[in-house]
Amino acid sequence: MKDVILKTNNLTKKYKNFAALDNVSITIRKGDIYGLIGRNGAGKTTLMKLITTLTNPTSGEFELFGEGSNHLTENKRRIGCLIENPSFFPNLTAYENLKYYSIQKGIVDMTQIEESLELVGLEDVRNKKFKNFSLGMKQRLGIAFAILDHPDFIILDEPINGLDPIGISDLRETFKRLNEEKNITILISSHILSELYAVASRFCILEHGRVVKELTKEELDIECSKCIVIQTDDVKKATTVLEKELKTTNYKVIDKREIRLYEYLDQTSKVSKALTKHDIDILGLYETGITLEEYFKSVVKEAN
Repeated sequence: MKDVILKTNNLTKKYKNFAALDNVSITIRKGDIYGLIGRNGAGKTTLMKLITTLTNPTSGEFELFGEGSNHLTENKRRIGCLIENPSFFPNLTAYENLKYYSIQKGIVDMTQIEESLELVGLEDVRNKKFKNFSLGMKQRLGIAFAILDHPDFIILDEPINGLDPIGISDLRETFKRLNEEKNITILISSHILSELYAVASRFCILEHGRVVKELTKEELDIECSKCIVIQTDDVKKATTVLEKELKTTNYKVIDKREIRLYEYLDQTSKVSKALTKHDIDILGLYETGITLEEYFKSVVKEAN
């Protein structure tokens, strides 16, 4: 089992009668790229602010690196974050801006600036003034700021927002590089599932401040992939028919009334004949397959 980086337990944040975050319990493990997905106002930023102690919870608690609030001050030093963008000076270069913040952070080894710029792909523009940066370059400089003091865990709030396809692609490679080469665990938020899908290994969907779904990338692929939905009152007998009559185990039992079959696509009549041959009452039989956006909408709709 991988080490736990972050564990929240019923974390709640209320403003008078409004719950911005409502009993959120999640676990992020070492090496994860954990995608926090939700509509604007779903509670993503609130959760990140609580973890980084930019605001305090109304109730609940969280642990960092397996330790509770008694070690919060020292463990915060192991976190880099980009929630509210640092105020970079427009007339200073990328290197000069990071040097300013290095001094503020008490960093004495200035080679860490060069390393951060190289990791986010800005080493060739280290002497370019910030005011001449594209939006994507500004976002990458923000990430360089977040990793200046070699964190084990970085928290990034909507870093892809507003970028063009090239900027998104560049950031994607940056996230993968930080995760794979430096073994940095990443919590990253967005309101667009397809953007997170390209980088994240695990996902959490928030709606109205509540966790409505938490799943791995593999589980998400299964949820969205094309399949035949079989609805019946006798799931156990139906799976026996699939294995013995149709010679397949490529299916998933969703609940006591539904099976998803990932073979025999476009051959629903063959599946139907095999089931009816064994006196299985078919309540529904149809092909399905949805996009990431459609899946997100369906999960959110169920939560409302």
